[in-house]
Amino acid sequence: MEEKMQHPNFLDSHIGGECEVTGTIPMVKFVSKDETAEPRPNERDKLEEVDLGLGGREVKKQPYVLHEDAARDVCEDEFSVEQAVEAIGFGQFQVMLSLLTGFCWMADAMEMMILSIIGPELKCKWNLTLIQEASITTVVFLGMFVSSTFWGQLCDKFGRRVGLILTSLVVFYFGVLSGFAPSYAWLLIIRFLVGFGIGGAPQSVTLYAEYLPSKVRGICVIFIEIFWALGAVFEVTLALVIMPTLGWKYLLVLSSLPVLLFVTLCRWLPESARYYIASGQQKQAHDALKRVAVCNNKPMPLGILKAEPVSSSRGSYKELFKTRELSIVTILLLFIWFANAFSYYGVVLLSTELFAVGNTCIENTVDKLEPSCHEDCKTLSSADYVSLLWTTLAEFPGLFITIFIIEILGRKKTMAIEFFFFSCFTFLLILCTSRNVMTFFLFAARGLISGAFQAAYVYTPEVYPTASRALGLGCCSAMARVGAVITPFIAQVLIAHSPHVALGIYAVTGLLAAVACMLLPIETKGRAMLSSVQ
Repeated sequence: MEEKMQHPNFLDSHIGGECEVTGTIPMVKFVSKDETAEPRPNERDKLEEVDLGLGGREVKKQPYVLHEDAARDVCEDEFSVEQAVEAIGFGQFQVMLSLLTGFCWMADAMEMMILSIIGPELKCKWNLTLIQEASITTVVFLGMFVSSTFWGQLCDKFGRRVGLILTSLVVFYFGVLSGFAPSYAWLLIIRFLVGFGIGGAPQSVTLYAEYLPSKVRGICVIFIEIFWALGAVFEVTLALVIMPTLGWKYLLVLSSLPVLLFVTLCRWLPESARYYIASGQQKQAHDALKRVAVCNNKPMPLGILKAEPVSSSRGSYKELFKTRELSIVTILLLFIWFANAFSYYGVVLLSTELFAVGNTCIENTVDKLEPSCHEDCKTLSSADYVSLLWTTLAEFPGLFITIFIIEILGRKKTMAIEFFFFSCFTFLLILCTSRNVMTFFLFAARGLISGAFQAAYVYTPEVYPTASRALGLGCCSAMARVGAVITPFIAQVLIAHSPHVALGIYAVTGLLAAVACMLLPIETKGRAMLSSVQ
């Protein structure tokens, strides 16, 4: 008994990466136990003439000769995408993907940070009220709220890579266009569309997390938040140079160019193997994993990539409530994300408002926050830009703390602890203290809430299955934008009438979020990313 069979998965695993056949296709010779394993002379000659291209090198392969039982085991073995990602591990591919994803975060951070820079400038130039100035920020968050679930559904149905390229093109086009806005009304419309594009930015985390082994996933997702802070620092530095000389329009245009650079780099950006397998594209999923293996110089697992059932409701809202446990997770996460954005952007706005007053001892600060005439209007000075840089740098300690504890305590406890201490420092702001002490409390609160936000970015993609992962993250991101839309009315309006009430609202929100984190029924530390939920 003698037969020959092609088995590319088996050969790839021994070669150590993707093979490009340039000659006769290599074959596996099956022999029964009582047959000799030595091939006939003419057969050996044929098999040894195979040249395989591997990373530009020519490799001559010897024939694989297997006994019948061993060959059957090889052919019948299956492995999942999760098993492949874990087996291939962290390497050069993930490093390159980290840099590309981080660059995406940098570009979007610049578009968000610019809101706090052009607001004071346009307030004086166009004689805007506080409400009108705040609206420039609000419309961006409204655009993000409207589009977050849209981008999530699009990425679940058509792929993560397609969604990221489209969202980046939208941000770039309308970001440049906003530099040519002829009036306040047009600026609001165009910045709303910029926000519509930025609403898809969190999907980069979905793609990134799906290629990370579980033991480093938490640390890596938090690590890319450093790129967000770097983008914010770069934007402030750019404003320090551009604003006094060329003005706000040039700043808007130049701040959009990094997004265009990201789009050009997307030629390298891979599609998610988990998306391919969830959408029934088994060959593409296998090719994507082979690309990772080649880049990391690691072998593919033995066997055949296991196909997963294609969900007809992929990208549907009912996937978020498919089981009782997942329903509880979804409801709690919506509130946690709301609290994160409400608190994070609240602290950012509170810092500006409280620094303008000097402390929280005055019960009514309306006269100090809104000048009585246009001549009293002041734009940002060089000293203000330096203060803005220090405020941004305050996020780094929180991120480092989160990186240190998230793989020790887990995702739930990390978020709960950081929310709790954020609440404590916010409560301390109610005390009548000096400016220096108040500054320390604000910086500590911002660092902690920044860490809690990033922990949520780790937990959310891990807890949802592939069929609803992008949509789940999109819905949570949309709920976060609700908090971001509401928070200016607390941090900029209510704070002027009663600082203690405003601060109390943020502190209570932090406590409730800490409780919600502990009530989550699933801990994802060390847990495989699921392809589906039964």
